[in-house]
Amino acid sequence: RKMEIMDDDVPSLFSYGFTDRVGSVMVSCGTWVGYQFPGYRGSQFLLEKGDYRHFNQFGARCPQMQSIRRIRDMQWHPHGCYTMSSK
Repeated sequence: RKMEIMDDDVPSLFSYGFTDRVGSVMVSCGTWVGYQFPGYRGSQFLLEKGDYRHFNQFGARCPQMQSIRRIRDMQWHPHGCYTMSSK
């Protein structure tokens, strides 16, 4: 089963029909934090741009991830997805 999360935080993957297991994660933009339990609780997993084909690639001891939230710079980039520019 596949789910694409573009911009919204997801307090519970259960509400999208997922179990508590995540087999793989692909991050195409931005930086995200995955949480072991619903409501952004439990162990945290930093997910930067890339393809994580196995849960141990993002530092988890088991494939349990039940909520996810995007890290944002709220002052300058309220949508969370931005690129650095050189001057």
